Amino acid sequence: MMPWENVNKLVAAIFESLHYLVLMKGSFLLALLIPLFGFSQSDLLMLNKNSAHELTFATGMHFNFETTYQQWFEGTITAIRHDSVFVNGMPFHYKEIKTVRRERTKLNYQTDGTLLMIAGGGVLLLGAVNGLYRGDPANSWYTTTSFIVAGTLLAGGFILTRLHYKKYPIGKKYSLQYLELNPNKMVGSSL
Repeated sequence: MMPWENVNKLVAAIFESLHYLVLMKGSFLLALLIPLFGFSQSDLLMLNKNSAHELTFATGMHFNFETTYQQWFEGTITAIRHDSVFVNGMPFHYKEIKTVRRERTKLNYQTDGTLLMIAGGGVLLLGAVNGLYRGDPANSWYTTTSFIVAGTLLAGGFILTRLHYKKYPIGKKYSLQYLELNPNKMVGSSL
């Protein structure tokens, strides 16, 4: 084996390792730099309760609200800029929002409430079926306990279905605050 063949192999190994490092490091550096070329943070809409932070709304979040014109709108916030909230592309000034409604998700309020009301009706139906089966007179089919249980189940189910949404009426207790986070805005410019 000639000495220059070892040198050729060594040079080829060095170039291969440099090529590997450049590709790996270059792709790593590119992955680190991609966020710098992305969009900057958009503005935020904050819901405050007695001047204390309650909820924050940003671009891409679900938003359900009532306007000062008594219309309910629901959708995804597509943008927040220039004191306006864009819901599904439709702009609304943040001062036009009268009520914010948020869906509660920890429990399945709608289904659980419906099941409780069905159970309350089932207690009453079961008392009637048992009374008919036994041949009892109609006034003795139900006891005070069955009325209390059925009434509690019906009322509890109705209340659960109504608690599905929490409403935040903007006014004395709740307020909306527009936070502008645009670092490129020129402060003090007279355009």
